[in-house]
Amino acid sequence: MTCFGLCLGGKASPPHNHVVEIDEEISTIENARVYSYRELRAATEDFCPVNKIGKGGFGSVYKGRLRDGKMAAIKVLSVESKQGVKEFLTEIKVISSIEHENLVKLYGCCAEGDHRILVYNYLENNSLSQTLLGGAHSSLKFSWKTRAKICIGVARGLAFLHEEVQPYIVHRDIKASNILLDKDLTPKISDFGLAKLIPADLTHVSTRVAGTLGYLAPEYAMRGQLTRKADVYSFGILLLEIVSGRCNTNKRLPIEEQYLLERAWRLFKKGELIQLVDALLGDDFSVDDACRFLKVSLLCTQVMPKTRPSMSTVVKLLTGEMQVDDEEISEPGMLSDLVSLRNQKNTSSDSLSAGSGKQVDSAASMNTTTHGTLTFTTIDDRSS
Repeated sequence: MTCFGLCLGGKASPPHNHVVEIDEEISTIENARVYSYRELRAATEDFCPVNKIGKGGFGSVYKGRLRDGKMAAIKVLSVESKQGVKEFLTEIKVISSIEHENLVKLYGCCAEGDHRILVYNYLENNSLSQTLLGGAHSSLKFSWKTRAKICIGVARGLAFLHEEVQPYIVHRDIKASNILLDKDLTPKISDFGLAKLIPADLTHVSTRVAGTLGYLAPEYAMRGQLTRKADVYSFGILLLEIVSGRCNTNKRLPIEEQYLLERAWRLFKKGELIQLVDALLGDDFSVDDACRFLKVSLLCTQVMPKTRPSMSTVVKLLTGEMQVDDEEISEPGMLSDLVSLRNQKNTSSDSLSAGSGKQVDSAASMNTTTHGTLTFTTIDDRSS
């Protein structure tokens, strides 16, 4: 198939002094290899549409082969996106100097002229949202062993960011579409554009709310107070999705089943958590292990941040090194409560809608607007 070059421009270039500032900032970042635009254009066959493997509000992702033969995921930010430039710099700063089995690896970037491109290792099996949660959109099969491996891997990656890096890193957008899978279905946390680096001497930072509705911790969504426990909450939601095989919100289901976390809490109180396990697993899973994972998800999503475990503790709970105490599990922070309160404060048409799975970026006052981030297309996005 013949591929024709794409015109990635068409918009006025950013001011020259702004370009210079970005170039200077990149030059100060260690371990960031700089690629030429010509090299990346050749790697993607002139950004051929056939090679596009993802898209979002900040641009597109292409598969390409670099000069050294490595396959790469090449993330091209939209020229006109101011937020995209900010995310571009944040991703380079956050991910260029760290490496872990469960994090994507940054090869380098391109900041030639008004082009803003990030180059990552290519991961063959895309994201959890397109595979496990994508239903008929994927031919991959997820056994219980594979799901457990993914859950534990993501937990280890977050524990590394939270506890082994200084200053520690809060990802702020842990969700199914930001968990990529390699050829062996090893999970890799991706998209660090919203990440925050927080000094160890601070208990929290107050910041604009950015992330994805359905995964947002209540204290962060309502007050803009960001701690590592916001990521823990998001991981708890992701854990529920992986065990159940469904998205955290599905407006097509009966009302009592639309919100996954609320259903999990009701089943826990009745001693029937096993009903939440994905029916596609059949009998090929350990009931004890599955219930333990679901209880860990409830611990992670408790309404009070201080009662949520650290991610290193989560790893131990998931692997069985520590036991889950049912008495420690209290009512989680519900999405429906957040949506109801937000609706009371903001009834405008561009306020958040429950079940959208869309990105949000708002002031702590909850005057909210939606925006896209550059992640692989999720099943939520397709069905909204």
